[in-house]
Amino acid sequence: QQSKVDGQIRSYYFSRLYGTPAIPNQNAFALGGILNVRTAPFLGGLGLGVSFFTANSLGTHGADLATVDPTLMGLNPAINALGQAYVQFQQPWILVRAGDQIINTPWMQSADARMLPATYQGLYLDVTPVRNLHFYGVRVFRWKSRTSSDYYKDNLYYQTGYDGDPLYGGLATIPNTEPQANGTLAFGSSYALGGAKVQAWYYDFYRFANMFYGDASYTLKTSSGFSPFIGAQYVREWLGNNAFSQFNAPLLGYNGSVDSTAYGIQVGLNFPGGNLSWAYNAISPHAGSVGDGSIISPYTVGYAFDPLYTTSMTRGLVELGPGDAWKVKATYNAFGKAVLIMAAFARYHTYLHGSGNDTYLDITYFPKGSLKGLSIRDRVEVNNGGQYLAPNNRSFIYNRVMLTYQF
Repeated sequence: QQSKVDGQIRSYYFSRLYGTPAIPNQNAFALGGILNVRTAPFLGGLGLGVSFFTANSLGTHGADLATVDPTLMGLNPAINALGQAYVQFQQPWILVRAGDQIINTPWMQSADARMLPATYQGLYLDVTPVRNLHFYGVRVFRWKSRTSSDYYKDNLYYQTGYDGDPLYGGLATIPNTEPQANGTLAFGSSYALGGAKVQAWYYDFYRFANMFYGDASYTLKTSSGFSPFIGAQYVREWLGNNAFSQFNAPLLGYNGSVDSTAYGIQVGLNFPGGNLSWAYNAISPHAGSVGDGSIISPYTVGYAFDPLYTTSMTRGLVELGPGDAWKVKATYNAFGKAVLIMAAFARYHTYLHGSGNDTYLDITYFPKGSLKGLSIRDRVEVNNGGQYLAPNNRSFIYNRVMLTYQF
């Protein structure tokens, strides 16, 4: 009776409008989902879990693959994968999991904004000696991207097709002839007390970068329902003999040692039904370094799924390189939480890609009654300026219609 079976059915339609004959417009449709099976605990806390992932274009790709958005599920007509297969031991104060699994940490996560999430092959540890205090340990050997059907020793800096991996959506720079990646080792800790939250992480992206990341936030909770909050974050990366320099694979035109420094601040207000915030991030340029000081993020670059406050739906400073950005964001639950509305505007000033801005609107409808579990979501973002997504500073429009049913 304690075993669990659940999952999701997903139907997504994505369209990319580039506004220039030099790049054909792209779209993609897929139907699929996720089925999770978890056993009841036995032998004092042991358990098993498996997840089956599937996505199918239903023959909608057509003959001209240049007009297909490959980031939804790749260019293959179907993906069928055993996305998770793990054994775990769990008690109130400890969780140990080994195998293929979803891992969510600030710079290594599921990036679940496509048909299928990214998953990782390795070990995960979460120790909670006292309430709200966590110590984490992670060792990843391989990963499965959002468009892959198997696990590979690569990351988002490798080219599509590396070792047969149909990897899409990254920022390719490592040639397909070069050795495999060696995975990642990470340690972290988090603590929450009242309205205060803090976390700190160390990542060793083997041969790519060493990273320290920390963030802290505080929310002043009031009886009126209007609660101001503030947050700050910091990133520091370093590594002399790295994969980019070893393989003569410059990032954004610059090579050398890994040397990156970034920080951010965020202020805002929670109010009944929603919140409003303003955020700022900056990455300092470093002469003689990879990407002129860019943040090296092997599992989020190109996915725009990093924890920086100003990252938009399609890009952020991790993709654009050194510079600064600010972002205004508002969220509101309407009609008794049946509709969730999000809107944002971000402005980027970068050294390598000039200036640009992103305008974002996100509306989700949650039906009630017999349709509980269904969500209908439309996300649209308009990017202006910058050379990252389209040449000649043209606008880029990305629309994502996402239907999801959770059971």
